[in-house]
Amino acid sequence: MSEEIMTNAAAAAPDPLSFDTLKPKQHLTGVVKRLELYGAFVDVGAGVDALIHISQLGKERVNRVADVLNVGDEISVWVDRIDQERGQFTVTMIEPIAVEWGDLAEGQSYTGKVTRLENFGAFVDIGAAKEGLVHISELSHNYINHPSEVVNVGDDVAVQVLSFSKRKRRIDLSMKALLEAPEPEAPAAIIEEVVEEFADSEEEPEELPTAMEIALRRALGQDARLGRERKQKMEKQGRNRRERLRRQQEDLLSRTLASRQNMD
Repeated sequence: MSEEIMTNAAAAAPDPLSFDTLKPKQHLTGVVKRLELYGAFVDVGAGVDALIHISQLGKERVNRVADVLNVGDEISVWVDRIDQERGQFTVTMIEPIAVEWGDLAEGQSYTGKVTRLENFGAFVDIGAAKEGLVHISELSHNYINHPSEVVNVGDDVAVQVLSFSKRKRRIDLSMKALLEAPEPEAPAAIIEEVVEEFADSEEEPEELPTAMEIALRRALGQDARLGRERKQKMEKQGRNRRERLRRQQEDLLSRTLASRQNMD
């Protein structure tokens, strides 16, 4: 073997495992060496056998170590605790969470997977002890009726931490915080749009009767009744127009405030 090949092979070889190189959450493979009532000892090649406590054999309660492990079993474990002074360390068969509560901070960004959808938002797994919630208002800069308009279960999404509470076991996330905000619509343009919509939706006023029609109705004794009916109809049309205008003005105000908030 040439010197160059030997040099490349040595560079590619992983660092040898030892007690001094162990790190919390490090993933290792070991062989069960001995069983005890309180746990088992595992050789992971670090020069010191690791202890795996009976409570760390799985997420479900274990009554006897022998129900789960046998001497000679090859198992997958993660480094739990390291005692440098005593030269001892413990491992676990329960995969540790990637993001601890102490690792969280407002403004941090993660890539997570959508686990379920509700009317009020989407739940996203970022590897923490608890799924995070992206409220429907934080899914997009645009108005949406349901989260399925933006994401689906199984999607990988980029999110940012808005807030979190270990006591309440709650993590609030946002997707739109990582998206470029659209240009806010100018209030003047909104007003013009609403006025045009209102003008387009206006009903044509009913034509006024001719003098001949009025004379004929009076002659037939119907003028008073028809006058009341016409008055009621016109009042109803007026109320309907005022109600439409009120709703459109409220919508205008809401959209204007939302545009200003986005600009802030």
